[in-house]
Amino acid sequence: MATVARAHLSACPACDAVPAAQALADHAQTEQEARIALSVPGVHCAACIATVERALEAYPNVTSARVNLTLKRASVEAGAEITASDLVSVLAAVGYEAHELDAGTLSATQNDKAGRDLLMRLAVAGFASMNVMLLSVSVWSGAEAATRDLFHWISAAIALPTILFSGKPFFVHAWSALKHRRLNMDVPIVLAIVLAVVTSLWETSLSGEHAYFDAALTLVFFLLGGRYLDHRTRAVARSAAEELAALEVPRAFRVVNGREESVAVRDLQVGDVILVRPGGRMPVDGEILEGQSELDRSLLTGETLPVFAEPGQTVSAGEVNLTGPLMIRASAVGEQTSLHRMADLVAVAESGRSNYTSLADKAAKLYAPGVHILSALSFVGWYLYTFDVRTALNIAAAVLIITCPCALGLAVPAVTTAASGRLFRKGMLVKHSTALERMAQVDTVVFDKTGTLTAGTPKLINLDAFDSETLSIALALSRVSAHPLSVALTQAAQMAGVEPAAVQKLQEVPGYGTQGLYNGDLVRLGRASWVGASNEGSTAAYLSIAGKVSEGFVFEDSLRAGAEEAVMALREGGKDIVLISGDSSDAVRALAEKLGIANWEAEALPEDKANRIQALSEKGRYVLMVGDGLNDTAALAAAHVSISPASALDAARVASDIVLLGGDLSPIPMAIETAQSATGRIRENFRIATIYNIVAVPLAVAGLATPLIAALAMSLSSITVSLNALRLR
Repeated sequence: MATVARAHLSACPACDAVPAAQALADHAQTEQEARIALSVPGVHCAACIATVERALEAYPNVTSARVNLTLKRASVEAGAEITASDLVSVLAAVGYEAHELDAGTLSATQNDKAGRDLLMRLAVAGFASMNVMLLSVSVWSGAEAATRDLFHWISAAIALPTILFSGKPFFVHAWSALKHRRLNMDVPIVLAIVLAVVTSLWETSLSGEHAYFDAALTLVFFLLGGRYLDHRTRAVARSAAEELAALEVPRAFRVVNGREESVAVRDLQVGDVILVRPGGRMPVDGEILEGQSELDRSLLTGETLPVFAEPGQTVSAGEVNLTGPLMIRASAVGEQTSLHRMADLVAVAESGRSNYTSLADKAAKLYAPGVHILSALSFVGWYLYTFDVRTALNIAAAVLIITCPCALGLAVPAVTTAASGRLFRKGMLVKHSTALERMAQVDTVVFDKTGTLTAGTPKLINLDAFDSETLSIALALSRVSAHPLSVALTQAAQMAGVEPAAVQKLQEVPGYGTQGLYNGDLVRLGRASWVGASNEGSTAAYLSIAGKVSEGFVFEDSLRAGAEEAVMALREGGKDIVLISGDSSDAVRALAEKLGIANWEAEALPEDKANRIQALSEKGRYVLMVGDGLNDTAALAAAHVSISPASALDAARVASDIVLLGGDLSPIPMAIETAQSATGRIRENFRIATIYNIVAVPLAVAGLATPLIAALAMSLSSITVSLNALRLR
C-alpha cells in the first residue's frame, strides 16, 4: 500500500473540523430535521431491532431509525413536526414500551438494577426447584395414594408462585409478541412452562402418578441462568457518546462591557466573548482575541506536545488552556461545536455496531416457529391416534420442554464467559457480548500512535551531552513549569542526582518558557525562537545563558511495552497493519519505519480516522481499531471491534469493546487467537444442541419421554454445553 501523509495549512488541525461541523448543522437546520432519542427497554434480540426499526421508518416523515441493542435505545431522524410522543405511540402499536430519552436518567444504576432483578429471580427459582426435587425423590421412592397426592400439592404450592415470579421476564416478552401477532424465542419457552404446569395440575387433581412441577422449575432456572450470563456480558457497556458529552463544560465566564459573568454554556451565543483561565477547558469553538498560552489538544488531535496559542488562532471545544488566560470570541456553540459533532459521529457508529447479528441470533431465527409446528403436530397426531387429550397434552408438553432453547441460549454466553475469564487473567477486559465473535473475523488492525503504540509522554534522550552547571541551571528553570518537556527534563535531571542552581527571579512566560537571573545574567529555557536558537525542534527545548545558546535538550516518545511484539505477531498472523495518527508527519513516519508499518497516515482528524475505517469496512475488511484518545473515539466506535488501554480517556475506554488492563500491548494477538477458538467452541455447542435435538425430539414425539424425562434431558444438554465451553480454558 502506498504511504499517505497529509498536510494542513492550518496551525490548528483540529479546527479544520469546525467548518464541516457548521456546514452539517446548517444543512440540518435547512432540512428542518430533528433527532429524537427513545429508550426502548423491551428490545433484546435481532428480531426486536428489525421490528422497531421497520415500524419507525414506516411512519410518515421519518428519514431513518437505528436501534442500539446494548443501550436499548432508538435514534430517529425525522421531520421537525414529528414529536417523541408520536413515535412512542408507533412503538406501542407493535408491542414495545418506549420513552423519550432523558440522558440524566440513563445511568449505570438502571443496568445494575436489571442485573440484580435477574439474579434474584434466578436464586428463587434455584431454591424452589431444589425443594420440589426433594419432594419428587420421595414420590419416586414409592410414595403412594394420599402421601403422593400430598407431596404433589405441596410441590404445586411451591412451584406456582415461584414460576409466576421468576418466569415474569419470559411471560412479559411472550405476551407482548403474541399480542401483536409475532413470535419470538420466549413464546415456546412460556408454552413449555404453561403446559408442564397445566399437565401437572391435571395429573395431581386426578391422583395421577406423575407431576412435572420439578421439570417446570428446572426449565425456568436454566433459562434464567442463560439470560443472566448474557446480561453480565453487556453490563459494563455504556455509551461513549455520553462520555464525550460529559467533557462539555457546563459553565463559562462571559465578558460583557469589561465585566465577567458566570453563565451556563447552553446560554452562550455566537459572537460572545469568553474568558478561559489556565487549566480550563474550552467551552466553545472560537478565535483567540487576547492572551498568549499553550493548548493541550491531545484529546482532539493526538498531538504529543502543547501548541502555542496567540491572538487570531482558532480553538475547539474540549481543548485545555495550560498556562495563560485567553479571551475567546465564540464561532460555534452547543450542538455546533466540533466536540458535540464528534459525539454525534460516535453515537451513529455505536448504533451501526449494535446491528451485528450474533451466531445465536442466526441460529435462533427459525427456532420458534419450528418448535410450535412440531409440538402442535405431535398434539394433533396423538389425539387423532388415541382420542385422549391427556396423553396428547403430555406428549406436546414433552416436545416443548425437550426442545427448549436452554442449550441454544447457553451456547454463546457460556463460551463468552469462559473466554472473557481467560482474557481477564491475561490483562484484557471484554465489555461487549459480541466482541469475541467480531474479534475472530479481524483481518486488518489499525493503530493510533500517541498513547497507544507510544507511551504518550516525552523522555529526555541526551542528558549526557551537558555539563553539570548547564544541567543545574536547566533544572532550576524547568522545575517551576508544568510544561510536559519541563516535567520530563526535571525528572531526568533529578534521577541523575543533579541539584538546582541558585537562579533568582524565576518567571514563566506563557507559551514561551521560563526565565530568571543567574549570577546577574539572564537565563532562559524554552522555545528556540525565544532563546535565540537558529533551528526550531518540535521535540526540543533550548537553554540560553547571557545570550549564549547551548545544545538543545532532545526528547522522544518511547514505545509502549509490547508494541513491537504485538505488531510483529499480528503481521506474522497475516493481518494488515495500518497506523493513523493526528501527530506530525515526521513523528508518524519515524515510528512507522521503526515498527515496519508500510501503510500510515499523519495529521488525521477524528473524522478522518472514522472515515478511513468506514472505507476499509466498505471494502469488506474486518477492522480492529486500537486507540486511546478522544480523537480516536469515533474510530473505535466505527470499527468492527476495538481495544483501548486502561490509561485511555474515559470516552475511548467506553467506546471500545475490550480494555487492556495493563500497559502491555502483547496480549492483542493472543486475544484474536482466543476469539477464534471461542467462536469454534460456540459452533461446537450449536452442533451439540442440534445432535441432542435430533436424538431427543423423535423420542418425545413417539411418546417415549415424559415431561420429567424431557426436563432432565434438557438439563443434561445444558450441562454438556457448559462443560464444552470450559474446555476453552
